Amino acid sequence: MQDPISAQPVRFEGVNVALINLGRVLFSLAIIGLGIETLVCARASTHSLGPGYEVVPVLPWLPAIPWVAYLFGVVWIICGAGLLSRRTLRTAAIALSGLLFLCAFVLDVPKNAANIGSISLRTTAFEPLALACLAWLLAGQPTPDLLVRGSRFVLGLSLVVFGVDHFLALGFIAALIPNWIPWHVFWVAFFGVLFIVGGVSIGLNLMHRWGAAATGLMFGIWVVALHLPRVLGLYGIPGAPHNPNEWTSLLIALGLWGGLWAIADSPVSAQPQGGGS
Repeated sequence: MQDPISAQPVRFEGVNVALINLGRVLFSLAIIGLGIETLVCARASTHSLGPGYEVVPVLPWLPAIPWVAYLFGVVWIICGAGLLSRRTLRTAAIALSGLLFLCAFVLDVPKNAANIGSISLRTTAFEPLALACLAWLLAGQPTPDLLVRGSRFVLGLSLVVFGVDHFLALGFIAALIPNWIPWHVFWVAFFGVLFIVGGVSIGLNLMHRWGAAATGLMFGIWVVALHLPRVLGLYGIPGAPHNPNEWTSLLIALGLWGGLWAIADSPVSAQPQGGGS
């Protein structure tokens, strides 16, 4: 008869693998969704404005140029689909990471640098950076150790920034929480602390598995309790189901949820080492 104590690690490992696989699927679906949203918004804007149009309401990570929106939308759909297969996972993850880093550093970081106090611009800059780091970490081996550690540090820094911004915009974020949930300010502060703790855990390799799993769960709670009901019109917010910003927020939260779970067991170093978490 199998020893119950020896069976515990096997059972835990099975749960861990299931969590990682589910996370990769969620991350892939989020990227595909962002690609579809980009195509839909670009097409809607092009048809509604006609000749001489100037603005395309796509993701803020992209320039307001229709052909660029179409191109990136298609590429993101292809990358998201590629993440679902282990044969194409590495190629798709590297391509996605490179594109997101390019968008962040060319368009968003300079805007935030020019207005360093803007929480909105800071979020717009760190969201693609966080997703890019998650994609890079999903690429797996062989990856230079410095890039792996650097990606974890930037991802952790992004989470810390999100946490600090929770306290800087306490009242605004509290107003977004549905009325059926009590203690709005408390939850904003609580999740702000969780952001910071999770970021430090991942960035500095301090129980990083638990940090990634817990922070991913936080985003999962937001998807189920906040973002998904908003886009489905369950909270009675005027225009929410047709608002691209609501869909973008949902898909980004879904991507961060899945991506964090997908890397919960990835090594901090690209080369296997003894010990460590």
